[in-house]
Amino acid sequence: MRGKYESLVDAETWDFIDQTLAFYPADADGFSIAEQRQFYNKLCRHFHADYPEGINAHDEEIAGPGGPLPIRNYQATGANPKACVVYYHGGGHVVGGLDSHDDVCAEICARTGFSVTSIDYRLAPEYIYPDDFKDALAGFEHVANLSDLPIIVAGDSAGGNLAAAVSHATRSADKQPVGQVLIYPALGRDSTGGSFVEHAQAPMLTTREILFYKAIRTADNDQLLLEATCSPLNDSDFSGLPPTVIISAQCDPLSGDGKAYQQQIAKAGGKAVYFNETGLIHGYLRARHSVSRARDSFTRIVNAIDVLGRKQWPY
Repeated sequence: MRGKYESLVDAETWDFIDQTLAFYPADADGFSIAEQRQFYNKLCRHFHADYPEGINAHDEEIAGPGGPLPIRNYQATGANPKACVVYYHGGGHVVGGLDSHDDVCAEICARTGFSVTSIDYRLAPEYIYPDDFKDALAGFEHVANLSDLPIIVAGDSAGGNLAAAVSHATRSADKQPVGQVLIYPALGRDSTGGSFVEHAQAPMLTTREILFYKAIRTADNDQLLLEATCSPLNDSDFSGLPPTVIISAQCDPLSGDGKAYQQQIAKAGGKAVYFNETGLIHGYLRARHSVSRARDSFTRIVNAIDVLGRKQWPY
């Protein structure tokens, strides 16, 4: 597995990779989706960090396009939030939920002082695209209807896809995000070249696995991948998007998605910046307390959310 990554990935990160892989059998691909969710949930519980002091969370259900839509709201005790964050979790549109990124959301809340709302969108294969996107949009609209505060949309991996899709879909709406922070996002770039070839066998996520998740999300209907709210890079218009910060991992097939998206926004005259984190791998958010590079990157992520929520652009 290490191959060319032996020198790119440091010892701390390899230790995180080894801990992660220990939660999956060698032949994990042959297990059912339900079993893969069990592996993933155990992994997330293992790396879950305690809430920072003074952070409170409560769950509720809002009216969603497919029925009740669970969300989790985070607030800092005594805080007077200057902005709201709507967060979409990663997991390939197949695994994950309110608990998988619970501590990440709590820490974003603590370090920015902003309120955070996490959206428990429907997952494939039980629900295929566009159900996940419809839930993501409904979650954003719920927060927008409740508050006049600026809203930042953010998410990692599949969640970065949904955050971007919401930004594309709301450009003509009365309330739009003031910024988006996309963490190693999957945005729908052609998977036959670039980083999908260069990092096809990267630790933690391979190109084959990305294609597997795409097929589940769309029930093998490749035509759905052409839609901008499924694959934001397939939009024909990148104007009018909110200021965008994209943070990718160097050792990740998806790293080229972030770069291509930044270039499209810049070409359309928008504000976008791209960081490709040296030596990091897909899913490194869970390593933010054990890996120095991941800790530094998480600080970059939090700072990006903070400045966008204050309608600043220091990049």
